[in-house]
Amino acid sequence: MAVSADDARDWIGLSLIPGIGAETFRRLLSAFGAPQEIYATPVPALCQVVGADIAGQIAAGPDPVKLAPALAWLEQPGNSLITLADAAYPQTLLEIPDPPPLLYVKGNAALLSQPIIAVVGSRNATPQGLKNAESFSQALSGAGWCVVSGLALGVDGAAHRGALRGAGSTIAVVGTGLDIVYPARHRELAHEIVQKGVLVSEFPLGEPSKAGNFPRRNRIISGLACGVLVVEANLESGSLITARLAGEQGREVFAIPGSIHSPLSKGCHRLIKQGAKLVDSIQDILEELGNVPISSNASSESLESVHPLLEQMGFDAVAVDSLIQTSGLTSDQVSAMLLGLELEGKIASLPGGRYQRIY
Repeated sequence: MAVSADDARDWIGLSLIPGIGAETFRRLLSAFGAPQEIYATPVPALCQVVGADIAGQIAAGPDPVKLAPALAWLEQPGNSLITLADAAYPQTLLEIPDPPPLLYVKGNAALLSQPIIAVVGSRNATPQGLKNAESFSQALSGAGWCVVSGLALGVDGAAHRGALRGAGSTIAVVGTGLDIVYPARHRELAHEIVQKGVLVSEFPLGEPSKAGNFPRRNRIISGLACGVLVVEANLESGSLITARLAGEQGREVFAIPGSIHSPLSKGCHRLIKQGAKLVDSIQDILEELGNVPISSNASSESLESVHPLLEQMGFDAVAVDSLIQTSGLTSDQVSAMLLGLELEGKIASLPGGRYQRIY
């Protein structure tokens, strides 16, 4: 665990008291210190920060019945708790106005301290939108970025899948307790993320899906990231909430344009009008955020074993016809090589029949 059993008991116990949300939790921490000190504070002093009912529950100490499932969950391999008092707490989240006091984590917690970019968009994305989300996420992951999204249907799921194929992996921030997979059809994807990435939630175990949870989840997605890429979004999309929060948090906002006739492009077009950077290749993002050095074991490619087609590609997106012309190979040869390179995770397909070298 990221914290001791006693600390976990105190932090989780305080968070489970009805009426203590993230804001009240932070006020208590600011006024009295760590949860152990909050529990030791006399009721009259507590009443200066919270109501008498909550103060009485704090004085009574953590509820062992409510705590038992969470403490048992923390005993399982790969499960951990990160609190505001931990050195492991993500630095980017500390920069936002309303950081969650504690995070339940399942998987590789170290990814929370890696360079992170968010990829979000519509739950009802078009086939092209899904392809864009997957391709851009794979390319960004291959460039060393860890891709964060919300495990929702549509763009979120495609972003996670693409990122899992690259070196940077993925983070799924969810709006339920980590003992619940929502939506249920993403159960297998969630299991893969636990094995190769990380699931994160500020909500206690057993917390079901509620509409009010998702804006709270979105602030964590944008807060973890250096920038947010919106792939497709209508004007009512929750992705625009994430983009707005990103702007308020001082993050870069990127948007992929689309047809002026598509409702799923209107949200992205509004963001671009408001100052988001228009993106049609990964290079547009890397120009703003920069490349991330990739460790030597993240790529099997060496200077001596560069594929001849990769040499022809360079690092800009390139069309298949151009590769055929410059390489002198036949269309069938180039198509077969591109398929092989894509399966190896060395290139990513982009809209318009173009390909992007990752490494």
